[in-house]
Amino acid sequence: MSPRKSVQQELTREMIMDAANDLFVTKGYQHVSMRQIAKELDYSHGAIYYHFKNKAELFYALVEKHFHMLDEVLEDIMAKDLHPLEKLHAVLVGFMEFGLTHQSHYEIMFLTKDEEVRNFINQGPNTSYEKFAQSVFSLSNKKLTLQEIWLIFLSLHGFVTHYSRHISSFDEVKDLAVSHANFLLK
Repeated sequence: MSPRKSVQQELTREMIMDAANDLFVTKGYQHVSMRQIAKELDYSHGAIYYHFKNKAELFYALVEKHFHMLDEVLEDIMAKDLHPLEKLHAVLVGFMEFGLTHQSHYEIMFLTKDEEVRNFINQGPNTSYEKFAQSVFSLSNKKLTLQEIWLIFLSLHGFVTHYSRHISSFDEVKDLAVSHANFLLK
């Protein structure tokens, strides 16, 4: 066993979550172990268990952090002093920008297929979608139905999912994202 790390290199939850995020994206949830995460960080697996009782808890903390980031994007846009239609446009573009700027986060948040994990993280997507839906509903002067809001969300999700396979940054498709938001507002 290697000697204890110096205090300057003390293992943190953030360090663990960053390493786990990368491994979950590249290998998939089922193919990552706590030992692999510890090895990636050059720590003992016991050090990881000090912060997280198991892989599911670690994954849940990671997903919650990502949904919190998405919620902050929405809250920041909603706090701006803009005309409701401009604000709605900013919400739509902001969602696409988040997804394409944080592609690995987005993949873990919305595209994880593992059933064990899906059951574990259902609350995060529901809460974020509810905030999104309430914002879109209020900014549309309460003219949109829940079904229409869901279809807007699916359209944004499709845009992000499609382009996340082909681009490395949001700037590459920013004009398309703005055009897509304009189309949805019609």
